[in-house]
Amino acid sequence: MKWLELLLVAGVTLVSAVTVVVLYSLGVRLTAIAGDVQQKSPVLFKSLAYVCFGICGLAVLFGIYLIVPYFGK
Repeated sequence: MKWLELLLVAGVTLVSAVTVVVLYSLGVRLTAIAGDVQQKSPVLFKSLAYVCFGICGLAVLFGIYLIVPYFGK
């Protein structure tokens, strides 16, 4: 068995999962900051939150593309 390839897949999976979680958490935090009454420019933070959610969604869709064999044909 090729252990190096197994470790590579495990490492990439771990980094990808952490990246998706951090992007989603950052999006939630930016949404909360945008909802603050004392914030001067909530539109900027809300748009950054939507960008984080969009990148997170694209990462999930790419993962589904890699997993489902129908899309790889």
